[in-house]
Amino acid sequence: MNQNQPIIYGIGNPLIDVVISAKDEDLKQLEIDKGVMHLVDVDRQNEIRSYFQNCTPDYHPGGSAPNTMVACSGLGIPALIAGKIGQDDFGQTYIQQAVKYGVISGLVQGDGPTGSSIILVTPDGERTMNTHLGICREFSKGDVDVEQLSQAKFFYFTGYMWDTDSQKSAIKSAIEIAHQYQVKIVFDVADPFAVDRNKDDFLEMIEQDVDVVFANQSELSILFGTDDYHVSADTLAGIVGIAGIKLGKKGSLVLDHGEKTFVPPRPLTATDSTGAGDMYAAGFLASLSKRLPIPKAGEIGGYLAEEIIQGPGAQFKLDQIRQLKLSLFE
Repeated sequence: MNQNQPIIYGIGNPLIDVVISAKDEDLKQLEIDKGVMHLVDVDRQNEIRSYFQNCTPDYHPGGSAPNTMVACSGLGIPALIAGKIGQDDFGQTYIQQAVKYGVISGLVQGDGPTGSSIILVTPDGERTMNTHLGICREFSKGDVDVEQLSQAKFFYFTGYMWDTDSQKSAIKSAIEIAHQYQVKIVFDVADPFAVDRNKDDFLEMIEQDVDVVFANQSELSILFGTDDYHVSADTLAGIVGIAGIKLGKKGSLVLDHGEKTFVPPRPLTATDSTGAGDMYAAGFLASLSKRLPIPKAGEIGGYLAEEIIQGPGAQFKLDQIRQLKLSLFE
């Protein structure tokens, strides 16, 4: 493999994660809905930070699609992350992280703050995000590297990119390029909040443009108007060929052109669910890149998701991901 030429071209929001341990009562006091991603302004972030002023946060470079691309790179798959960062300390941290993990940088620096997310982790391992996207929101179609994307095998993005007209235009342009050069399009629905605001757009895009979809049970319930994931899975199978459906503690379900495969969970204790979906996508994408069977891709995706929730943070340490590469793919 040419490590400078991406097999996976990802577009996402590079964010610095500010991880804080919290109780359910803290969320109630702050009037924050548990388990979802809230888009907030700087004042709201400062209010939350002030409430937890006696706590010491952990800082991690994050963002959903960047987490996935970093993990894919650690698993030995040349992966590029495109996104917009500021010319500030957080932005410099991001560039250093890209170099450390060997991920190909498609990061563009602009005049504005690098985005950040305050992630409140409750004792049950659930994470609640309070995100200020900063200059991420200004990523535009002019920031898409046509040459790199046209030579990739997969184009990956998430529903989080549906926040601004500028970001949407970038994704739509990238989809057109992917179609032109027969690049497979992989879409992670990403979050119930994003689905609730963009249901019609997402359904149209899945049906017309997307080759592979990742979604969890709550996201599917919004998309298709039913809490029965068997019904929603059947409906999804009618509009897309390949899908990974994340069922939390119940495991996952893989769709492969009408064939359904259930992947059972392993017995374990979750300490922090941050990054579970991102690592599921990484395992699935890395497996597709290695041309493994679709059910196997779902199995590996589930395995990585279960590994990440047993410790803090949304990314594996470098030695961890390298060991996982050896155990899963060598």
